[in-house]
Amino acid sequence: MEAPPDLRLLLAILAPLLGAILVMATSKRPNLRETCSFLAAAALFLIVASLIPAVRAGRGLHFTVFQLLPGLSISLRADALSMIFAVAASFLWMLTVFYSAGYMRHLEEHAQTRFSTCFALALFGAIGCAFSDNLLTLYLFYEIVSITTYPLVAHHQDEEGYEGGKKYLVYLTTTAKGLILPAMVLIYVLSGTLDFATTARPGILPASVHNGLVTLLYICCLLGFAKNAVMPLHSWLPSAMVAPTPVSALLHAVAVVKVGVFSTVRVMLYVFGVDSMDRLHLGLPTAYFVSLTILIGSIVALSKDNLKLRLAYSTVSQLSYVILGVALLTPTAVAGGLFHIAAHAFAKITLFFCAGAIFVATHKKDISEMSGLGRAMPWTFGAFGLASLSMIGAPPVGGFMSKLYLLVGALDARSLGVLGVLVASALLNAAYFVPVFYHGFFGEPSAEDARHHYQEAPLAMVIPLCITSAISVLIGFFPDFFMQFAQAVLP
Repeated sequence: MEAPPDLRLLLAILAPLLGAILVMATSKRPNLRETCSFLAAAALFLIVASLIPAVRAGRGLHFTVFQLLPGLSISLRADALSMIFAVAASFLWMLTVFYSAGYMRHLEEHAQTRFSTCFALALFGAIGCAFSDNLLTLYLFYEIVSITTYPLVAHHQDEEGYEGGKKYLVYLTTTAKGLILPAMVLIYVLSGTLDFATTARPGILPASVHNGLVTLLYICCLLGFAKNAVMPLHSWLPSAMVAPTPVSALLHAVAVVKVGVFSTVRVMLYVFGVDSMDRLHLGLPTAYFVSLTILIGSIVALSKDNLKLRLAYSTVSQLSYVILGVALLTPTAVAGGLFHIAAHAFAKITLFFCAGAIFVATHKKDISEMSGLGRAMPWTFGAFGLASLSMIGAPPVGGFMSKLYLLVGALDARSLGVLGVLVASALLNAAYFVPVFYHGFFGEPSAEDARHHYQEAPLAMVIPLCITSAISVLIGFFPDFFMQFAQAVLP
């Protein structure tokens, strides 16, 4: 018997949408506005948390909003893959609300109501992607994320902001409309449905479809979800760093890039399927293709002195670990890649929180100017160090577990080339992260800095970054929560 519709899926989508409405309604009362934003985030997290027992027990949760045609609907589902993204995004939204309030108020940023409204709408789109039951629903929410985050990228409303925002919007909308939309139409014509497969193995395309056509559709989907920042369609991401730091944190950890990489692996696993990818030999070529992004992104990050730009290119590199793990097509590698969605989310948001705290406290953006600041801001730089360990893949933090599984998965796939990429990238990660922490604590401050007597940023900013860094450590010691979901995708 088919399970009855679960209204909680619809409520999860509506919570951030209602939050956006309340934020606009309370625009003239900042404290109430931010309270409404936090309550919406808390409501979303509680709804998502209530789904965990059923999904862990293997029960599929569904809700159809409305049916358009046979095999074509706007519908929602919660499964193991969606829960990895939804739990991390909904929890981190709560912390980002606190952090944003401290950041925006301290710098007296303009248009704070618009900022908070678009923030909530971006989460509306992201959670919609997480719980999409088919390619049409995924595409619609994917586009919502693109549109609602444009005002955040262009927030400062100066020439640099508009230029970065324009590049951001053009890249993401043209690739989606030019590649995903026609691929989606053709997939529906060929298979009669856009519903995702119930498991990650079979895919939905009939075996009678020509192999060359399946490969072409696969390439369109891999490149069309350009939020995954796979090179050469990555340059929108560094350009978007003109946005306020809370937006950068949202882009890199909670919503935009995670939507991109989540959408990519969702389609890889539940439209094309592991068996079809293996039969058509699409796995290893994809792994080697994204390996170039992993290595080149790290090399470019090493050359950047601006901290946010270094973190941006780090994200370009780190996102491809998720796709790499899935492309290896072994259960261990897939689990490692999917676990990295959560590990990267908590670590990367910590790093951007730290970058914002440093800027608020000192107005410094360049790493070369941060010598000795760690002694004045020990909590911020300590959190940065822990999150850096996760990015490097060193124990005991979460990134160690994801990269360990990827290494074992590469061995299972008998791919020494991928194994070499993982080792080389870890060394490159250490090369561009360790100096920030080392010079912060052990470098000598300039004479001007020594006179300033810098101190930590406001508590509203420091507390969230301490919490996210602590969770990065906790999921390294206790990975089972996210790992159980990751391993359930491809048993």
